[in-house]
Amino acid sequence: MAAVSLSVSTVQPLGDRVFVKVSESEEKTAGGILLPDTAKEKPQVGEVAQVGPGKRNDDGSRQSPEVGVGDKVLYSKYAGTDIKIGGDEYVLLSEKDILAVVN
Repeated sequence: MAAVSLSVSTVQPLGDRVFVKVSESEEKTAGGILLPDTAKEKPQVGEVAQVGPGKRNDDGSRQSPEVGVGDKVLYSKYAGTDIKIGGDEYVLLSEKDILAVVN
């Protein structure tokens, strides 16, 4: 089996899938208490790194995605597949799992 070298630029999501770079989780609480790794929650905010061509409609045409590369998005807590590339964490999820675009 040949080894495959992955990078963000070589990953192209299919259909209505979106590749999101996960934002860093909070190190401290609002009161200043440091959190250990086991107590940190999975972040739900990230930046879109790659976008698929869009969902296919019943007539075969494609519906273009509502988000684009560089958008900051809020997504469902347990959605998608976690992927680690070069020390950075990403999540590959369906466009329907994106809840909002964050300004």
